[in-house]
Amino acid sequence: MNPMQFSHPSGFADQLGTEIGVSDWVDVDQAMIDAFANATGDHQWIHVDVERAKREMPGGHTIAHGFLLLSLYPRLSDQCFTVGQVRHTLNYGCNQVRFTSMVPSGSRVRLRLAVADVEHRPDGGWRVSFKGTLELDGSDRPAVVAETVRVIYPAD
Repeated sequence: MNPMQFSHPSGFADQLGTEIGVSDWVDVDQAMIDAFANATGDHQWIHVDVERAKREMPGGHTIAHGFLLLSLYPRLSDQCFTVGQVRHTLNYGCNQVRFTSMVPSGSRVRLRLAVADVEHRPDGGWRVSFKGTLELDGSDRPAVVAETVRVIYPAD
């Protein structure tokens, strides 16, 4: 899908409550899970011990860290939209995050993104909240549902 193009951050206000894009599928493989475990120090066996997971996990696979999946949101949301006339953008945080499904190693996920709220700030930035649903290929249940927030500062 081609990303929705906004000529200015104020354009998000016209899309309030509207889905603005769906990313490509991304593979969540064991190498990605291991790299995240190494970066964060979260080496819980359900993520990194392939042999034990074969014996003890439902489906016999390790699973991705919830925060690994959440960390894909910026990368995948960049596939959903572009904004012109931007000086810089800041991740502002999350209003709500739910990890609603296990994501086994070897799965594919994609992001479905909608505009949840838009506010013009006194400092000239635009605070945009996005409702993101990280879909799990082959499942009716999403992997993650999160409202993420960015502040987008237009160019002078």
